[in-house]
Amino acid sequence: MDNRLFRDAMGKFATGITIVSIENNGEIHGMTVNAFMSVSLEPRLIAVSIDEKASMYDKLQESNGFGLSILAEDQKDISMILAKQKDKDKEIPFVDLGGVPVVNDSLVTLACHIQETAKAGDHMIFIAEVTDLQFGNAREEPILYFSGEYRNLNS
Repeated sequence: MDNRLFRDAMGKFATGITIVSIENNGEIHGMTVNAFMSVSLEPRLIAVSIDEKASMYDKLQESNGFGLSILAEDQKDISMILAKQKDKDKEIPFVDLGGVPVVNDSLVTLACHIQETAKAGDHMIFIAEVTDLQFGNAREEPILYFSGEYRNLNS
């Protein structure tokens, strides 16, 4: 099978949208990630999978931790900007949580300390312990990604 066929098949799995963010040399970097999952309750572990072609691939490997923001449906523009799907037309509202940058007013934000990495094909899986978390506006719904398009729970 070709890569496009495989990619289209994987796109049939609906996912939430997260932002992985770090501070590197005094500058905040973020990227849109939908390859995110909870791994363990004890210890509290999550995992994200990052493509080796991503601009943050090397920066994350040099880092001890990162922020993770689970986006709400009204944060689609933030996802698109950090996924380089649209030009940056506004500043991303990053705030500090446990020493790492996270997107302000997300559904949930996590401060994460990297525990392990595992090379998997053309990606690196970062397994990280959640050291802090904060809930945002509980009335908001998540933004979803399905079949190459942004969606919400009502569409």
